[in-house]
Amino acid sequence: MSQRKDDHIQFALAQKHGSNDFDKMRFVHTSIPSTKLEDIDISTTLGPFTLNTPFFINAMTGGSEQSLRINEKLAYLAKACDLVMATGSCSIALKNPALNDSFTILEKVYPEGLRFANVGAGHRSKQVNQAVDLVKAHACQIHVNALQEIVMPEGDKDFSSWWDDLKECVEHAKVPLIVKEVGFGMSPTTILKLQGIGITMIDVSGQGGTDFAWIENQRRAQPLNFFNGWGHSTLESLLSVKGKTHVDLIASGGIRGALDIAKALAAGAKAVGLSSYFLRLVSETSLEESITIVNQLKEDLKKIMCVLDVKNVEELSKTAFICDQDLQYRVDQLINTF
Repeated sequence: MSQRKDDHIQFALAQKHGSNDFDKMRFVHTSIPSTKLEDIDISTTLGPFTLNTPFFINAMTGGSEQSLRINEKLAYLAKACDLVMATGSCSIALKNPALNDSFTILEKVYPEGLRFANVGAGHRSKQVNQAVDLVKAHACQIHVNALQEIVMPEGDKDFSSWWDDLKECVEHAKVPLIVKEVGFGMSPTTILKLQGIGITMIDVSGQGGTDFAWIENQRRAQPLNFFNGWGHSTLESLLSVKGKTHVDLIASGGIRGALDIAKALAAGAKAVGLSSYFLRLVSETSLEESITIVNQLKEDLKKIMCVLDVKNVEELSKTAFICDQDLQYRVDQLINTF
């Protein structure tokens, strides 16, 4: 299983990303803003949490020596830049405590930081709470990755208990829960059904970034290539429920920089998670360089908000934007499905 974790890192770094739906959304320009750059506030709220920065290090890896080194560097980056950090799936450590170090390193390096644990759907609250205790987490992501499991050679193929498991976790988990896709997006029907069982935070994790169908297909003797590129984009997922749900949405999938972060927040996300971005950052640059780049990312976001004449994330969520006809058509089609 540790080899699978390292395979995921290798193929995630090998994946090439080009244009995506964020290129089909533009802000309405404000020619005469009334804001002051130094007054821009990029803090946000997510469920019961206050985040000083609206983007965070999203779930990536854990369970191998390579992932231990990556998570340690990510934890130091989170500490230096005041970022929330989520672990990769803790399921492997729950089965093999010898692999705990690649998860506990977060709390060891950054004990005062806000941390999210992560387990796969199909687990009950007992396992969720074990993961929370392992990471000393403040919330737990439950990732839903049915399509990845179908393509994964050794993946699970029985999802019949997932909804019942989620309901049980809502009732008995010791921390708030975040239901998280893994790069295939979420339909309005799924989002509203999750809201109906008591989920208050959802990461739509849309198509356009890391493609786990493609990754698992690299590991198959007989690839299921028809699943490559499957799903809904992050913007499709957000815009199809904008103003129609009271859950706090997280945007991830295809986020490449400050402009995409701003667009995601304007499209209805309360926070933005980045995985591939941070994986490449710590894999290709020194910690010192990574810190400089992340701090510049914060400043770039503030500059975008200043030009848009918004002083905080709440105002950004109400700012005007336009979408290309293709994106708007797909969003309208999704809205018509529920």
